[in-house]
Amino acid sequence: MSRWARHTRLSEPGRHRWLLQELDPLDVAGLCATARNVIGHYRAELPDLPEHRRDEVDSRWLEVILERDQARHRGRPLGERREPSTRVAGCCRDHALFVVGGLREHGIPARTRIGFADYLVAGHAVDHVVAEYWDGDRWRRVDPEAPGSGFDATDIPHGPDAPFRTAAQVWHRLRNGDLPEPHRYCVTPGSTMSGPSLIRTYVIYEVAHRCGDELLLWDEWGVTAGSGEVDLIDTLAALLIRADDGDDVAERELARLYAGDHRIRPGHTVIQHSPYGRASRRIDLGRRVPGHPAR
Repeated sequence: MSRWARHTRLSEPGRHRWLLQELDPLDVAGLCATARNVIGHYRAELPDLPEHRRDEVDSRWLEVILERDQARHRGRPLGERREPSTRVAGCCRDHALFVVGGLREHGIPARTRIGFADYLVAGHAVDHVVAEYWDGDRWRRVDPEAPGSGFDATDIPHGPDAPFRTAAQVWHRLRNGDLPEPHRYCVTPGSTMSGPSLIRTYVIYEVAHRCGDELLLWDEWGVTAGSGEVDLIDTLAALLIRADDGDDVAERELARLYAGDHRIRPGHTVIQHSPYGRASRRIDLGRRVPGHPAR
């Protein structure tokens, strides 16, 4: 459990640690509200983002997100209201990473989870990232973007019919022939990024996030861009489901596979694509500087 109470290279707040230390980790709803105050969703809230600000969606590291916030709101607490146009552009992954970073800063085990939510776009289950923290007895799932969604967004129900289902759960249903409309699982309705290929890739993303690499949803490495390795995806999904059920053997096996298999672990670099259609770039995950054009 202690490994999820420590910062990863992506949740580490660096010199802005004091901003997270000011937050109340016991007020999870307040922490979620603060995440929404600092970060605006690039599609839902900032659809007309000017060209010169579009690289904000690639901030990646929590330290960079906080740096960009403080460049506009120098010295102001994170809970002090920001005008929507001044918020750092990001997405569900960034809201979840913010919450996870705030909890970890106070020694609370927390992690991001990747899957699909059926409460954001009617008739579809869109790709989504939520936070999860250990309350001393169990893991509680939290969606910073879903207040007023008809359920407790600070304690999302689990299970096969839950409003949020992990990528592993969805893949398992797909492979069992129990997913009658896989095209409903998508990035946005009508997108080519949907169905079995998207679900498959998101199982890899889910493993990476669980193992401490909370990467962007448009990053590419190893087998994320392919359509094969079905046996590998089956194995990973089964281990994720067993680990969620409290199987420590599955948890250790998942960590072992991730540490040793270059197909699923990103290593030092990833290829970063762009939701805006910009040129792909090779990103050094340890440098916190703009990347180089991908070759």
